[in-house]
Amino acid sequence: MSAGPYGPDQGFAGPPLPPMPSSPPPAPPDALRAVAVALLNLSGLGLGYAALRRRLPMVLCWLATGVLLFAVLPADADGAPVGVVVGYGVFLLLAAVHGGLVGLRTRLARPGNAPLAALLGVLLLAVPAGGALWYQDAHDEAVEQALLDRLHQADRLVAKSGGQSFTAVSADYRTALDVYRDLAVEHSGSRAARQVPDRMRTYYETVGSAYAHRDYCAAVAPLTYLRSVPRTMPKERLGSLARWPDDRLADSLYECGARRLAAGEADWVTRFGDLLDTFPGSGPAAKVVPAVDAAVSRAGKAVGGGEPCAAVGRLRDLNTRIGELATSSGDAAAGLAKAAGRAGKSGDAGEYSCGVDQYKDGDFDAARKTMEQFVSDNKHDARRARARKIAIAAEVAQTLPAAGRKLPGTASGGSISVTVKNDSPDDITVLYTGPVTGSFTLKGCGSCTSYSLATTLIVGFKPCNDSSRNYPQRTIELPAGTTYFVHKPHGAGSATPASDTARLRSGYLYTECAYTTRTLGSGY
Repeated sequence: MSAGPYGPDQGFAGPPLPPMPSSPPPAPPDALRAVAVALLNLSGLGLGYAALRRRLPMVLCWLATGVLLFAVLPADADGAPVGVVVGYGVFLLLAAVHGGLVGLRTRLARPGNAPLAALLGVLLLAVPAGGALWYQDAHDEAVEQALLDRLHQADRLVAKSGGQSFTAVSADYRTALDVYRDLAVEHSGSRAARQVPDRMRTYYETVGSAYAHRDYCAAVAPLTYLRSVPRTMPKERLGSLARWPDDRLADSLYECGARRLAAGEADWVTRFGDLLDTFPGSGPAAKVVPAVDAAVSRAGKAVGGGEPCAAVGRLRDLNTRIGELATSSGDAAAGLAKAAGRAGKSGDAGEYSCGVDQYKDGDFDAARKTMEQFVSDNKHDARRARARKIAIAAEVAQTLPAAGRKLPGTASGGSISVTVKNDSPDDITVLYTGPVTGSFTLKGCGSCTSYSLATTLIVGFKPCNDSSRNYPQRTIELPAGTTYFVHKPHGAGSATPASDTARLRSGYLYTECAYTTRTLGSGY
């Protein structure tokens, strides 16, 4: 026997074995295994690829999940970026589809049982689901904290503005109110919104704090503003606060108006007018007419004090302003109209005391005008005759100040005859004051002319001495003493009054002559 290719000890020779394959052959298709891999990949941890021992896709899953966590954590009020979340979701779907396709013909390394892997994939879906729920809770809490921060910022703004002028900080108050309103309306279910009612009470008390400090005029503007808040803030968030400013504003309008009225300031009319228009049936509104009556009474009593002219001016002002208020005051109109009439009558009557005071103070021009007005306004006043004499004396004293040393009385007549002649072509009014006061008018002398200045300087110049002329004249009876005369020409253009001081004694007859010069006005 000969030896074979296998050596001498072998007695048998067979065909050679096929070569070993480089990778495991594809497994038969298994839909459950594909589903299991897809479910494992949906966890976001690449576990499907890990079960198939596909390291690179597994690492890509880790990187994608890491990017997501970096982008969305920590959770804040703005929430996760939409693009990142959508992109990550698309990536997971692609990983699930791709993993399922690969797993359809690839055996699992671990766990080798497809049903077990599918069950594990289902259980691991709790990871992304739980993460999403946790993130939603964290985001909701972040939103709550952000809303609470806004609430606290508004609170600090209100606290900082308290005690300051409302005009200066009104913008800050409105900003805080906008925050409270937004929380109450747009985030009504938030913890911050539940705190808004308490904050609004603090807000009202802070804005209206001037009223608590009895600074009534300063309280009007903020309380008026607070009455507008219910137009924008839900009523259920305000409750009784919606009516909180009403009584306080009514009190403030009255108290401010009463104080301004007592101080003689003009805007009391505005305050009382707003009160009567806005709260016509309120207790403060009922006090307006008595307050105005009291002011008229005080001004009337002041006429007899040291400043009668100021009191008359006050009465005139009250008459005007009360009349304005009465035209738009509803039920109070009748009472206000009576008060205005009383102020007007008291002012008219007070003109006499004012004129006397002006005369005593040496303000003769003002005294004359005041007394002439009194005579015109008071046709039946018992003081009218003396007022006319005071007006005459004041006009004389404007030319001869010595004539105003004493207030003229009501005496008339005397025992000394004084004849006044008019040697002037113009009518003249003769005013005189002294022991008695009066006036009369003389017609112009038709045949008389004005004298030149040079003529009046000639020695022996004697006006009213032409026997051929019939001089208009009048004789009056005056008592002894010093009498001051002023001759006031009529229609003489620039002619100025002439004056004379006559010291009258019993047993003499006196003659006054009025004439005019062409350059210096009238004279004697």
